[in-house]
Amino acid sequence: MFARQAFRSAQPLKKGIRRYAAESKPSGGSNIPLLVGVGAVSAGGGYYYYTQNSGSPVGDIAQQAKQKATGSKTFKGGDQGFIDLMLEDVEKVNHNTKRFRFALPEGDVSGLDVASALITKYKGPEMEKPVIRPYTPISDEDAVGYLDLLVKRYPNGPMSEHLHDMEPKQRLQFKGPIPKYPLKPNQHNHIALIAGGTGITPMYQVCRAVFNNPEDKTKITLVFGNIGEEDILLKREFEELENKYPQRFRAFYVLDDPPEKWQGGKGFITKELLKTVLPEAKSENIKVFVCGPPGLYKAISGTKKSPQDQGELSGILKELGYSKDQVFKF
Repeated sequence: MFARQAFRSAQPLKKGIRRYAAESKPSGGSNIPLLVGVGAVSAGGGYYYYTQNSGSPVGDIAQQAKQKATGSKTFKGGDQGFIDLMLEDVEKVNHNTKRFRFALPEGDVSGLDVASALITKYKGPEMEKPVIRPYTPISDEDAVGYLDLLVKRYPNGPMSEHLHDMEPKQRLQFKGPIPKYPLKPNQHNHIALIAGGTGITPMYQVCRAVFNNPEDKTKITLVFGNIGEEDILLKREFEELENKYPQRFRAFYVLDDPPEKWQGGKGFITKELLKTVLPEAKSENIKVFVCGPPGLYKAISGTKKSPQDQGELSGILKELGYSKDQVFKF
């Protein structure tokens, strides 16, 4: 758990955040990472809280990168068909989300590019047509012998309900990779990630690619909206990144229904918050990624026309002066 160290009024801290967001190279400074809520930001209110890890270390996401590929890639794309993978293990994460570990062929790695996803296929006995859904694994692309999915169960969601009903040793069909955004080391000086709910998984894939590579010096700012505190997926992993890279990674959280002692933001991701914490639109070589439910896209960036057509930029990001080329919608 993080121990609270100090808090400051919103206005002075905005200046510090803006300096952080505008810098293209890391510089010296405090080792205390920043956890910020987004949402109800007003002229006289709102506090930002500094927190620091005081407990035992959590799992190191870079550890997987040490185990390099010793075999071939399971997913080769092209005209490769669907592949049956066996479910090895299931872990309950919260009231509606589970982590699923699927076994790859012995010695294989998934071999996905960053950023890319897989599609899953399932046809139940009463279904006329199979259901197909995309998922972004949360395991490292070089992890040998397995891949992990993080899936929230949605009412009347045929794929998520099927996954949540699966037992170890059962199988699911996969195909991929499905290319999203070809990210290269140091391609951008600063990346901003705006996510809601399970839209966090492609954002985590981007973070892993950046921070698993010691040659990559990209800065990342995450703004993550959820309903309640237990809905903040991968929070331990992001807290670890804040501890290890305080000059390069910061996460800002907002809850629509926060607990009584919640110290972050309340409500929705607002224009005021994004103006405060994101790199300015005029900054050199920045990229903003957006992923989440339809309402988030509509408010922040506008929706995609299709998987191949990003559509026009609208919403808060357009109001803040970002261009269509600076924004990518997962």
